[in-house]
Amino acid sequence: MPFLSSGFPRPADTPRLLERLAADGADIIELGIPFSDPLADGPTIQAASWRALEQGVTVESTLDQLAGISADLPPVVVFSYLNPILRMGVERFLARAEVAGAAGLLVTDLPVGSHPALERRLAAGSLDLIPLAAPTTPRARLETILGHASGFLYYISRLGVTGARKALDAALEDQVRALRKMVRLPVAVGFGISTPEQAAAVAGMADGVVVGSALIAALGRGEGAFGELSAALAAAVHKNDSCRKAE
Repeated sequence: MPFLSSGFPRPADTPRLLERLAADGADIIELGIPFSDPLADGPTIQAASWRALEQGVTVESTLDQLAGISADLPPVVVFSYLNPILRMGVERFLARAEVAGAAGLLVTDLPVGSHPALERRLAAGSLDLIPLAAPTTPRARLETILGHASGFLYYISRLGVTGARKALDAALEDQVRALRKMVRLPVAVGFGISTPEQAAAVAGMADGVVVGSALIAALGRGEGAFGELSAALAAAVHKNDSCRKAE
């Protein structure tokens, strides 16, 4: 499940890059809406977001681009902070996202239960509300989160902001195994996954693997590096996922 920051490195690149991710074998794509204060993101995605904003990328332009190609893509989850949604207006944003063909919405700074009107509108529409859970999420809170969620559960593999890491947390496999016994939704793991080897390892324990910062860093080096990593990640995930399902 690759992440792409809308408008990076140039606004006109986004449709082509989405199509490249799809061609490389992405099962789901996360499309990030740039925001000026992306507190959950590390320096790589922050810099990409700021560069996109400097070039005039907006919520509207992102959804317009998605609308033009969504029929040719796997499901796309729109990744946003709450502020751009509120600034545009909840109803207008959700209606535009639905028309654009988005499959789901992940709002990184929206605690479940904190915005009932938005959650009711999501429940009545076609977008899945993708929740976040962390190693520190208490079981009672997790049950509340799952009561409002659909699509899949995004499990944050470690505390802190997004960004590539050299190694996975040693406790991750046990955490994911316990989580998958508790939840009815597929579990995707993200934060800190940066190499095909790490992605393959996570694919062996979870239902999905999210890679963001490593892809954005590769894109900063050029589309060739981006394409090589995208293809390698997809191949590694699909190979190990197939092995897990065959066990």
